[in-house]
Amino acid sequence: MSRAELFRRIAWAMLIGLVIGAGINEMTFLLLRESSRPPQTVELVIPRGTAEMVARGEQPPTLPSSMTFVAGDVLLIRNEDTVAHQMGPLWIPAGSEARLTLETTGSFADTCSFQPTNFLNLDVREPLTAWTRLRGILMSGVPLGILLALYAVVAWPGKGESEKEKGESEQDS
Repeated sequence: MSRAELFRRIAWAMLIGLVIGAGINEMTFLLLRESSRPPQTVELVIPRGTAEMVARGEQPPTLPSSMTFVAGDVLLIRNEDTVAHQMGPLWIPAGSEARLTLETTGSFADTCSFQPTNFLNLDVREPLTAWTRLRGILMSGVPLGILLALYAVVAWPGKGESEKEKGESEQDS
């Protein structure tokens, strides 16, 4: 196999690997829609009567038991209840609001007085940027392209090698 043919096979295999990697990654990123946005302010309103519902062991219908954020989001908690509430490090008196900037990625279970379980699960994710997408494509597409290139060289030897093997088998007979 000539160097030009070898280079052409490797280039095509790498291109195919990158295209397949891009397709798979984009399908995955579609599932991660909630973190494919820039940081923003997310408002959580504690409605009137929440403390009474929690005391009865009921889940307030407008309050989620877990929330997903992007690193850099600001959680704004507005307390419309007649009782003060606490969420993690925040103390929110009745009729006031508090803010929490979520900078560290990870899953957290903060103590929370407006949940019957006394915990609010916060999932803080890294925002999906163009660089994150490109890195995902390269990390899957390049190895796939290399495997395809190796397969293309091993499974389909060049014309020169096939003719040489054919000549050798004729000489053996």
